Amino acid sequence: MHTLWQDVRFGARMLLKNPMVTLVAVIALTLGIGANTAIFSVVNAVLLRSLPYEDGDRLVIVWENRQSGKGNPQNVINLGNFFDWKDQNNVFSDMAA
Repeated sequence: MHTLWQDVRFGARMLLKNPMVTLVAVIALTLGIGANTAIFSVVNAVLLRSLPYEDGDRLVIVWENRQSGKGNPQNVINLGNFFDWKDQNNVFSDMAA
């Protein structure tokens, strides 16, 4: 414990002796903490919080699976097909687009 206290005092003396190094260290810490806070805020809002819907864990995405050869085969459905699916739906409690 005594050695740790000596190291802390030595570090403080060196930071006071070299103000430019202190400034660079403070800026680096500020940028690092700020970047981590920003990234966590985004991850928390997008991934960690539950959706603001009742039974949000039961929401699903429906798409058409096309094998045209070009682009993504899981395309967003067109509106006419969606309304047909919604009219003929007997599986989901509700559908929305």
